Amino acid sequence: MTANPIAEEHYGSKTVAVEPGGVEHIPDSERHGKPHQLLWTWTSPNLEFATIAVGIIGPLFFGLSFWQAAAAIVLGTALGSATHGVLSSWGPPSGLCQMVLSRSGFGWIGNILPAGLNALVAGIGWFAVNSVSGALALHALAGGVPRWLCLLIVVAAQLTVAAFGHNLVHSFEKFVLPALAVVFVVGAVVAFHKADLSASHLGELRTGKTLFPPVSVTGAFLIEAAAAFGYACGWNPYASDYTRYLPRTANRAQTGAYAGLGVFLSCVVLECAGAAMVFAVAKPGVDPGIYTSMFPTWLGKLTLLGIAVGAVAANALNIYSGAMSALALGVRLPVHRARMVVALVFGAAGFVLAYFGLDDAGSKYENFLLIISYWIAPWLGVVLLDRVLRRGQDINALALDPRHRNWAGPIAMFVAGAVSIFFFSNQTKYLGPIPKHHPVFGDVTPVVGFLLAALIYGVLYKALAGQPRTDVRPADTEPAPAA
Repeated sequence: MTANPIAEEHYGSKTVAVEPGGVEHIPDSERHGKPHQLLWTWTSPNLEFATIAVGIIGPLFFGLSFWQAAAAIVLGTALGSATHGVLSSWGPPSGLCQMVLSRSGFGWIGNILPAGLNALVAGIGWFAVNSVSGALALHALAGGVPRWLCLLIVVAAQLTVAAFGHNLVHSFEKFVLPALAVVFVVGAVVAFHKADLSASHLGELRTGKTLFPPVSVTGAFLIEAAAAFGYACGWNPYASDYTRYLPRTANRAQTGAYAGLGVFLSCVVLECAGAAMVFAVAKPGVDPGIYTSMFPTWLGKLTLLGIAVGAVAANALNIYSGAMSALALGVRLPVHRARMVVALVFGAAGFVLAYFGLDDAGSKYENFLLIISYWIAPWLGVVLLDRVLRRGQDINALALDPRHRNWAGPIAMFVAGAVSIFFFSNQTKYLGPIPKHHPVFGDVTPVVGFLLAALIYGVLYKALAGQPRTDVRPADTEPAPAA
């Protein structure tokens, strides 16, 4: 049996130390922390401009009133935060990261589908999105510094935190929370104060007539709710990555509640501030400089600095969990610090993608959020139902067994994703037949994908899901050797 590097080096609660290994099980000797620490772990990464931008989408692109947008934001965020809490609660008893636990519902080989998607979306996609917003904010703050250099500074800071690993990520989020919270809450208060929240929609506010194509209010509401859900549930595939070091005895209800609450409160406050901004400035847009233009100079500069730091807080998690997902694919690297190496590779790729996105920041953000929800919703349908159907089984034995096969998961996720996207997607590049002929549906692709994946998985479970092997030891073991 291969030695566990996390136990060998006694990583435990060390802060300024590179986390050894990759996706190994966390032994009891290295467990530490309390559930309440998840409140700042999941609040800080949302105190950034990418969160604010979610709220801008509904009023700016689809003509929702502030209150319609706010209701959609609360609905979508509540759903994404609730599932995040559930998944976070799986960390303490298992000691495993989220994409390793996903193997229960997808099998060792089938898990390549969700783990591969998450590695690309988290390690490169989200990393690029947040890096761009941080770089633009830093450039606006220090105009004489070229944008490419601002991007390089932001990326370097992000990679430094992520490369050290789990404990430094937690500590960094705790350290920056007070300053970020004060800056962004004060900014939100100013946005609410300056906005005309009584306007029925942006078109009426500007010209007395609508500026938007004939999209139903219900359809626009559902699109904004899907975008808010996409942002909140974007953290779901990372959930147990940040709870697996908690002691087995940690209260699971508290673990889930603190994690979900951190996502919910931060997202709702900042997204609603983004929606208010649209009704507070002369020429609204998805840009940090426009958002801060309504503030006094001192607050604007602090907010720009906060946006840059918030991008680091968010991407420390994105690059860390992206690397974890890549390692969960089953690839074995002949280096002791495999996670750190993968994180650095993803960071380099994300930097290149972000560099080419500097001149078009924000224009593809809505589509990006919806696409995230398109794949995460079917994945959630599988993993949540799988956990219900496997009550009483040893999930760790399944997740750590490379011989475990479960084709019900990838089939359900792929079919549900393909069907829901084809019929219900509402994108600028592709409009499905349902929203095309019935705009009232907006974009319910995530809802359809979730329900259809759960239905298909439930039908296929008994025939294809597989059972735990009796020759695999639980929890504290490494994967059994291949037969």
